[in-house]
Amino acid sequence: MTAAAAPSTPVTVLSADEARRIALRAQGLLGAPDRRAGVRGVLRHLGAVQLDTISVLARSHELVPYARLGAVGRPAVEAAYWGGGTSFEYWSHAACVLPVEEWPLFAFRRRHYRARGHLWGGHQVTPETYRLVLDKLRAEGPLTSTELGGAKKTAEWWDWSDTKIAVERALAFGDVVCTERRSWKRVYALAEQAVPDALFGQEPSDEECVRTLVGQAGAALGVATRADLQDYHRLRAEQLDAVLADSGLVPVEVAGWGPDGAAAPAWADPAALATTPRGRHRTTLLSPFDSLVWDRPRTERIFAMEHRLEAYTPKHKRVHGYFAMPLLAGGRLVGRVDPAREGRTLVARQISLTGDRGRDARYVEPLATALREAASWVGCDTVRVGALHDERLRPALEKLLA
Repeated sequence: MTAAAAPSTPVTVLSADEARRIALRAQGLLGAPDRRAGVRGVLRHLGAVQLDTISVLARSHELVPYARLGAVGRPAVEAAYWGGGTSFEYWSHAACVLPVEEWPLFAFRRRHYRARGHLWGGHQVTPETYRLVLDKLRAEGPLTSTELGGAKKTAEWWDWSDTKIAVERALAFGDVVCTERRSWKRVYALAEQAVPDALFGQEPSDEECVRTLVGQAGAALGVATRADLQDYHRLRAEQLDAVLADSGLVPVEVAGWGPDGAAAPAWADPAALATTPRGRHRTTLLSPFDSLVWDRPRTERIFAMEHRLEAYTPKHKRVHGYFAMPLLAGGRLVGRVDPAREGRTLVARQISLTGDRGRDARYVEPLATALREAASWVGCDTVRVGALHDERLRPALEKLLA
């Protein structure tokens, strides 16, 4: 006689709508924002805020807390990221601002770069140059690559000087840390001097690092597929699989996330499942690099929007514009705005709403709200509408913007 198998725990099944609301709350876009924690609270909760060189309304790392907190002062945003040694810049989802508490968690990546021995692109540098860079930082304190001796050999962006190669290698290896940007230039400091002693001395194993980061990504996403969790900090599949069962996340299924609308396996933060997500939905324009939408397959799965950054697409091939920002309203992505600034005027160069043309009128008011708030935040007095996908909406929109 064989023993009866122990009954398995039933897996929670979420509707696509429940999963969407959980994701919005986890990302800080549903419910009252924690204004006391402010920008640093947003960063600590998300775990990573992506950096990018493009600045239209503002740079992406400024747009992320703005989307959650509203018109928080831009100097306060910069001070929260770069003031007091509370954060650092490193390779996560991409180049990201990270809470300084996560310094030990990226030991696995620093060790990987050190073992590989060279940077992406095959840049090489002599041990002597590497040592001279570290010695200069030790003697003079934090410096930019220009102050270290020059960033480039020629005007070409990829033609790094030996000094730049050395300091970027030191950054990847963890000998150097960037805790500040000055005029958008990285300011490099010796990690042993800039990272708090209690954090600098920690060297968790690769497995411990990845397990904690997977749990943190799950909390920031609320509910996620394996691919979503892997993408958040750009982990390898085998790294994720080794720790997923012990990450603290629980298996669920989400209806509509699979092929042809079937249910699909996913993982959820237990805290996200404990209460029903309620509260006020944020109406705002999102950076294309916002962690709510930076993963394109996830965005399409949750919001039924195919969103692509077209900044690097030839102008004549663009569909929605250079820096099309998704419009979030009522917990859904309902359109896109390609913005620009001309003096004290915010220009919506191109606007497209996602509903069919018979129902787009309901999105005009949230669109106007988002445009007015964004204009005020960046110091603009007026909003001008350029190309509009449905000209029938123009009178109502311009009346609301007047």
